[in-house]
Amino acid sequence: MKKQFSLAHLTVLDSPPPEMVYLAARAGYDFVSIRPIYMGLPGEPNYELATNKKMMRETKKALSDTGVKLLDIELARIYDGVDPNKYLPAMEVAAELGGKHILSSIWTDDRNFAIERFAEVCDLAKPFGLTVELEFVPIASINNLAGTLDILRAVNRGNAGLMIDIHHFHRSKDRIEDLDTIPTEWFRYLHLCDAPIDIPDSKEEMTRVLREERSYVGEGGIDIASIVNRIPEIPYSIELPNLKRSRELGNEEFARRCLQSAKDYLSKYPRTS
Repeated sequence: MKKQFSLAHLTVLDSPPPEMVYLAARAGYDFVSIRPIYMGLPGEPNYELATNKKMMRETKKALSDTGVKLLDIELARIYDGVDPNKYLPAMEVAAELGGKHILSSIWTDDRNFAIERFAEVCDLAKPFGLTVELEFVPIASINNLAGTLDILRAVNRGNAGLMIDIHHFHRSKDRIEDLDTIPTEWFRYLHLCDAPIDIPDSKEEMTRVLREERSYVGEGGIDIASIVNRIPEIPYSIELPNLKRSRELGNEEFARRCLQSAKDYLSKYPRTS
């Protein structure tokens, strides 16, 4: 089975979606994973395709011109006071562009609220044919595998799933063996990258590394192969932001090296039966 790769927007976040699609095609990717949900974070560009009709048309044309497909959109965060209906325009964008998934994460400590709102996101996404993948993030409220599985089991929606980010899995100190207990249909794609083996002590440093200094696959200290081997063969979305390298190399060459390092690593450590 041919391995398939997506370019995650955080890897080349300063490239608008149309430019990103052409860049991904030239670099050899099968998919892109874009951010049409504006989160308002410091320095983050606004790629709300639902309101930027010109960029939406250009993105649609880029996908048609290149044959690159849209894998997923992000990020439907669950936080205190959120109304999941705010994500409907982005879901419409994903459906129109042929996307398959919407990524979510939880940033509220209110478990009941998180369950209710995540369930609502799943229900809103279903008519669009979208699945909703829940990701745990080391700096978020739901920051490990156990917490994520708790939400998924409580929600019990057929279009809900689990998205493992290699960086976050390592930082959460979860046991690789626990992946064996998860229904295989919950896995639909994963975030691939590497990072130093030492886990930062502070939230600030953790945030800095995960947003701007991840490592090429095989360059850090994470036992990526052991994680990947416990997950079905699914698309690998390369989320590997490294501001220093992307600025030195340019986004296209950086994206190409991210992809090549991933292919080299996965060839060196093939799946075991």
